[in-house]
Amino acid sequence: PARSPGLYTATFRGGYTLSLMVADVATGEAKEFWHTQPTERVWTGINNVRWAAEHVVFQMQMPNDEWDRYFSIKVDGAAENPIPLIRTDGMIEDATSVTYSPDGKTLYYCTNATDIERRHIWAVSTAGGEARRVSTGTGIETYPVAMGNGKNLAVIYFNAAQPASIGIVPTAGGDPKIVFPTLGKDFPKDAHVMPQTIITKAADGLEIHNTLFMPKDMRPGEKRPAMIFVHGGPQRQMMPGYHYFQFYHWAYAFNQWLADQGYIVLSINYRSGVGYGRSFRNAPNVAARGNAEYQDVLAGAHYLQTNANVDAARIGIWGLSYGGLLTSQALARNSDIFVAGVDLAGVHLYGPSLDSTNVSYSSSSISQIDKWKSPVFLVHGDDDRNVDFSQTVGLVQLLRARGIYHELVVVP
Repeated sequence: PARSPGLYTATFRGGYTLSLMVADVATGEAKEFWHTQPTERVWTGINNVRWAAEHVVFQMQMPNDEWDRYFSIKVDGAAENPIPLIRTDGMIEDATSVTYSPDGKTLYYCTNATDIERRHIWAVSTAGGEARRVSTGTGIETYPVAMGNGKNLAVIYFNAAQPASIGIVPTAGGDPKIVFPTLGKDFPKDAHVMPQTIITKAADGLEIHNTLFMPKDMRPGEKRPAMIFVHGGPQRQMMPGYHYFQFYHWAYAFNQWLADQGYIVLSINYRSGVGYGRSFRNAPNVAARGNAEYQDVLAGAHYLQTNANVDAARIGIWGLSYGGLLTSQALARNSDIFVAGVDLAGVHLYGPSLDSTNVSYSSSSISQIDKWKSPVFLVHGDDDRNVDFSQTVGLVQLLRARGIYHELVVVP
């Protein structure tokens, strides 16, 4: 429709009726202990159903709620409706983000509630009550596992200078105690910079959270080259510390290395990523439907251009997969801003159409190939099962035909 430019996609956002049943494993007899009213359709996306003491606990998405919630209901059938366990706003990623106490009476979960840029462990009774934060400090705690004595949790712990480690957190609350591994003497912990959170505003007014890495050896009045990092996914969130996904763990380390080498680095959490609510994650007119997220990259570039410490004539960009896609968008659309890029397994053409009036084609970087002037380093695996290798092969042919400098590494 005219009011919504781009491809039209229909998404089911309503609810449906729901019934919960319990079965006797010996007899196979099942008995319903709760159901919604026939006309009540407010429950959507039920996940991670778990028996917990006298309750069944499950994750649920409600229409018009920005966040998934956990709910609980007693299996004796006495309750009229499930009770919400998690009332604080924040992201709970998947089943690996939660664990239960040995007696099933406490739910522990990983969330960015009250600290939107990081992850911490929280706890709530499966019978309901006030949730409380368990892991304290300024690190990042993920993947909680309840230990046998019920007094401690094992977590994967990270911070700005500490890569993935196993930490122990008391269930009563406290800072994680790292138990493994011991970092080697050659690990450059002191060379790490403390990232800063920077908020930029896109052309359409949307606020975007970014992570800024500033070199330690900046001198007054000095201008440094800058790099933008754009993550893949796009349903990811970069944080001011080592990441719990393997590639982004490496990417964070590489951004730290760039800062150590004198570059100013800006990591952009563009729209359609996670961590900032459903509306942000399901932003309209992104990808092949209009490439709206590129506004967020330009907002980051504008921040760097106007930063007194940045040499605006030396801004580059790099990213993997969807980040490679946005890297190619930047070089094709704005070689006047981005003077070089590293495109790792990027998507350069949405769909088979080369019709310039097609929104998916005009949203692709190759639709702007004649504006591409900046050099690019391309890396792709020839047996990539996520992004077809042909995406890079086709781009290389177009770059060669136009005499645009590029280097290519093919990983067999």
